[in-house]
Amino acid sequence: MVPNKEKTVLVVDDTKENLTVIGELLEPTYRVRLALSGERALKVAQLDPRPDLILLDVMMPEMDGYAVLERLRAIPATRDIPVIFVTAMNAMEDEERGLRLGAVDYVTKPIRPAILLARVNTHIELKQARDWLADQNGYLESVVKRRTWENELIKDISLNALATLAAKRDNETGNHLQRTRSYVEALMLRLCDHPRFQAHLGPRQRAMIAKATPLHDIGKVGIPDHILLKPGRLTPTEFETMKCHAQIGSDALTDAMQRVLGRDAELLKAEREDSPLAFLEVARQIAIGHHERWDGTGYPAGLAGDAIPVCARLMALADVYDAMISRRHYKGPIPVAEVVATIAAGSGSHFDPDIVDAFLGLQEQFAEISSRYDDAK
Repeated sequence: MVPNKEKTVLVVDDTKENLTVIGELLEPTYRVRLALSGERALKVAQLDPRPDLILLDVMMPEMDGYAVLERLRAIPATRDIPVIFVTAMNAMEDEERGLRLGAVDYVTKPIRPAILLARVNTHIELKQARDWLADQNGYLESVVKRRTWENELIKDISLNALATLAAKRDNETGNHLQRTRSYVEALMLRLCDHPRFQAHLGPRQRAMIAKATPLHDIGKVGIPDHILLKPGRLTPTEFETMKCHAQIGSDALTDAMQRVLGRDAELLKAEREDSPLAFLEVARQIAIGHHERWDGTGYPAGLAGDAIPVCARLMALADVYDAMISRRHYKGPIPVAEVVATIAAGSGSHFDPDIVDAFLGLQEQFAEISSRYDDAK
């Protein structure tokens, strides 16, 4: 047998003669450590270098081999070390008990050197293979995590760049996107335990909604400049054109999903949380629904009440709040107190009443967000 001094075998027996015999048998091939009791074995097994295999006697005073094995399996540092019972007991029930507790093999005394060496070598090699697989799995898992993180980062940067370009066309700043996202995040955290919203605002759902908010006005890229950038009030015809941005944004996101998936009907059910396009479906719902009103008088579909997706209802309030307190090329900022009063008056008509209640309880946070992402900074 080829010597493998990098591998350590711990031999546990309450009889010195037995330790000597087994130790001398293994010493030419392995690094051997000895323990005369169960308590000592538990201490030695946790020292570096950790044993690659333990040969454990069953019949020992104070703590027998079964008790030692149970303790080894309960300690994180030793739970995966393979254990071979070495004992004079040869009843089938004794062997079954040892295997049931987690022993990998059972060798009876008196020791037959060739048999013991073969068993030890086999289980050392099996452990070595398991450790190699664990290392490979750990490495692959780290690679997958890194690639996933990189892909998410690239996706976030790309989508935020796209959203920022759309905002720039409207003479808005990237801070508008930061503010509205932060307003929505604050509202979601406030509402996530509310009975009406629990099913819609779990941790994963909140993360998707937050990432999707910057795309709410992506459809404005399809609005002509003479309307989008007009410094004064829009004519009724111009306003009807402006309202099309909600549908344009939704159609663009839908078309993107269909192109990616080749119009696969099953995968296009992106509202499923396990769908790879769940995030884009949330973005689409926000794009098309953030101008809907609670009473059904909004656009483009005239949805009312709970028919409006939760993410769009949240975005509706955040967008109106930010639009009113901010300076635009066609208006100056409105005082915060007046904005709060307007939104409160819109409870049950423009906005979901429970979302308004949450907003009213978040005035300090909204003010802090507005200050943190002030356009002048």
